[in-house]
Amino acid sequence: MVASVGRQYLFIVVGQAAAVLMGRYYYVQGGNSEWMATIVQTAGFPILFIPLFLLHPSQKLETSASPSIKVVALIYVVLGLLVAGDNMLYSVGLLYLSASTYSLICSTQLAFNAVFSYFLNSQKMTALILNSVGILVVGRSDCDLHVARGDLCFDRGSVCEREWKGLQQEMDGFDSGRVSYVLTLVWTAVSWQVCAIGVVGLIFTVSSLFSNIISTVSLVTTPLAALIVFHDKMSAVKVIAILMALCGFCSYIYQNYLDDANERNMGSHSHTDDIEEPHHVQ
Repeated sequence: MVASVGRQYLFIVVGQAAAVLMGRYYYVQGGNSEWMATIVQTAGFPILFIPLFLLHPSQKLETSASPSIKVVALIYVVLGLLVAGDNMLYSVGLLYLSASTYSLICSTQLAFNAVFSYFLNSQKMTALILNSVGILVVGRSDCDLHVARGDLCFDRGSVCEREWKGLQQEMDGFDSGRVSYVLTLVWTAVSWQVCAIGVVGLIFTVSSLFSNIISTVSLVTTPLAALIVFHDKMSAVKVIAILMALCGFCSYIYQNYLDDANERNMGSHSHTDDIEEPHHVQ
């Protein structure tokens, strides 16, 4: 269980950091298509079939009744549309909003996730968990995404058809070349899929709230990777945001530690009570 959670956490950290950096590289080198920036976030899903067929999971969920193919297909279609819409809004948000406003809006998803987890999944809300969510939301909103507005040179009047027609021109105008353009999109798509594996894995093994907290912590620490790759300046605001993210993460982890310790103590007392006292021989 611990190894599985650690592996999924690594997928989120590595995948999300790589995807964000590759996305920024795309804009810096001359990419300007919001549709392309959206599509690559989900276009890499076919690579998931490779580990699916190679690993052959040995454990299967035991369910009382399997849903019909129509129900499963409908769920997949609805989830796919929601994810596609979410990705599009992320791309458009960077076009019309300032970096600080965009970051602030993105940070609120953690608060909404906590509320829905409480009502839909009966997520326990303790003072430590609420403290963790609050710190992460504030820390995330204070973290400057450091995406230059000049790099996001979208044509506001463009539509999907015009952008697809201009794909060849965009590829030719990519500063580091056509091959680099293709590789940037490919590795961006792969990175998002690696991140998605970690996100879904944590939802399955732990909870949606925990998965969202890990994603938020990972996104806040992405400036560290940008510092190494793009030699970004580490401002005081970024440092404070990173420290707040670590404090919020530690608060949540400490709550999980207390829950595990409480379960162990209850199990130990239960085992002690079940031990029968020896009978005295008359």
